[in-house]
Amino acid sequence: MKLNLSFIPLYVFLSGATAFKPRALDSDSIQLSQYDIGDFSAIDFGDETAVSTERARIDDCKVFPGDEAWPSEAEWARLNRTLDGALLKPKPSAAACYPGPDFDAQRCQFLLANASSSHFWLDEPLVSLTEWSQGATCPLSSDPQGNCTQGGFPEYVVNATSVKQVQAAVNFARNKNIRLVIKNTGHDFGGRSVGAGSLSVWTHHLKQMDFLPSYSIGQYSGMAAQFGSGVESWEAKNFMAANNITMVAPGCNTVGGVGGWMSSGGHTTITSTYGLGADQVLSLGVVTASGRFVTADPFTNTDLFFAMRGGGGSTYGIVTSVIYKAYPPVFVASSSLSLTLSPSENGPSPSPSRISDPEVFWQGVGTYYRFAAKVLDAGGYCFSYIYPRANNTYMFTTSSSFLGFTGAEAISFMQPLYDDLNKLGINITNPTRVNPSLYGSPSSGRAAPPGNTRYRSRLLPRENWEDDALWNQTMAAIRTATEAGFENDFYFHGTLASPTEEVAGWPGAENAVNPAWRKNRMHAMLMDQTPLQSTARDTMMQGYMDLLRDASPSAGSYMNEGDPGEPNWQQAFFGSNYPRLLQIKQARDPWGLFWAPTTVGSEGWAVRTVDGAYPGSQNGKLCRV
Repeated sequence: MKLNLSFIPLYVFLSGATAFKPRALDSDSIQLSQYDIGDFSAIDFGDETAVSTERARIDDCKVFPGDEAWPSEAEWARLNRTLDGALLKPKPSAAACYPGPDFDAQRCQFLLANASSSHFWLDEPLVSLTEWSQGATCPLSSDPQGNCTQGGFPEYVVNATSVKQVQAAVNFARNKNIRLVIKNTGHDFGGRSVGAGSLSVWTHHLKQMDFLPSYSIGQYSGMAAQFGSGVESWEAKNFMAANNITMVAPGCNTVGGVGGWMSSGGHTTITSTYGLGADQVLSLGVVTASGRFVTADPFTNTDLFFAMRGGGGSTYGIVTSVIYKAYPPVFVASSSLSLTLSPSENGPSPSPSRISDPEVFWQGVGTYYRFAAKVLDAGGYCFSYIYPRANNTYMFTTSSSFLGFTGAEAISFMQPLYDDLNKLGINITNPTRVNPSLYGSPSSGRAAPPGNTRYRSRLLPRENWEDDALWNQTMAAIRTATEAGFENDFYFHGTLASPTEEVAGWPGAENAVNPAWRKNRMHAMLMDQTPLQSTARDTMMQGYMDLLRDASPSAGSYMNEGDPGEPNWQQAFFGSNYPRLLQIKQARDPWGLFWAPTTVGSEGWAVRTVDGAYPGSQNGKLCRV
């Protein structure tokens, strides 16, 4: 009898690779074809192997609105037809508050009073939730000054709901030499989701989620989930609850877990137990700079699979889907602690957490931070702030989270910390009630309005906890910087996690995550709040950051929550991986299509900012240097 091969499962032929290949997401299955392209050469595919270095450098700048080579209205209209109407040409939402043809008092009032209690800002196609990087040319205000202009916002946006639309946008931008940017939720603190005169690929609406009860590839066999790249953390948590699973997801509910968060690492509450977001990836769906849609996994397009898990977003391709590891449900027990420095003459009798002696306050903060290493080694996570306030007062607040602990176990674990604090004269008591909650509980998403947070960060290594001299230097740096925060409008934020290679597992330990993460104890951040960015302000902030750099000269920084003005950013954000990543970038994108500040290969380009723009602004033409 002739054997009918059509009924033999795929895994029979893939014993060394995949045991099960899930059905493609609907959005991934709709792809650009030669029929779609027809005689519209502007959306034809590219060939990276046929591009010479000399040819790629012919054009010094990306084509800009007003240039002779800028596409005609007819070309944009034809692109829109190919995209099935997904091409948008939006104006800044805040234009509703400015005098002129777009003024709308009712809409302006909604933006000011109600938008932040809804999902509005996530569903807005232009906005990055940090205004300064756009050039602050149309900030939301009840008393706006000057005119509202497009500034660093994209000129056009593709509201992508299929791979086909992503491919057409990529091909059009490459063939027309237009700056391309990629935006998901807009949680961008470095100017990577905006760009003047650009075409933006908006992946926010790639929302499909499929649970895979059994998935095997290489050394991995277990549960998994397949997500579109627009899925937000709150949507992922609802998915977890519905399927009784745990997945590593961003701590902020409205951050997308598949785009830039994962592409640069992605830390969260359960990172010390399960690893970073990038460590969870088993397979990726990617549109490359040539416009081709490919799968990247441990056995296919392995260069992309390495680079796109931790090597930075907006660099090698556009992720449209991912297959992530999934785990059984877990509960998290969290214990909170706060300390306040406030001299007794500035207020009523102090509570147990109120301290009048600055030295005792800082000893208490240091005692907690050093104890936190034990929390991390137990698979936990710590999340802290130090706020400088008026009259030399400070507030320190933190939470310590434990996976799989009962409330009693968490209380018992924390007791030695409280014993040490009591010995310092800080007479606070260990909380007597800790109620564990399910990680991945049903949730909802609301978006804060755009602001002006600018992160500057350092990944402080475990050696700083193990060596007394380094520890003292580390705490002195944190104190000096924080004490300058009140007069200069910034504060300190420390998240503590230890996503070691052992925790990352397979294939996570073999990805492009900054090696500094594998030795990390604290992700230390100075949180700049002012929109008045300037060269002088940057110099001042770099001076305080240098204190942390001097305490950790061989460490690095986390790009997602790092400074686009970071000195020696290649080493800081990518470490020893940078040379390999640069080779992959040059091979996969010889056109320089994908560009964003401080991404791999970005040193070959710079934004020629408009007069008066401050460092890091994306309000200007992108040109080679």
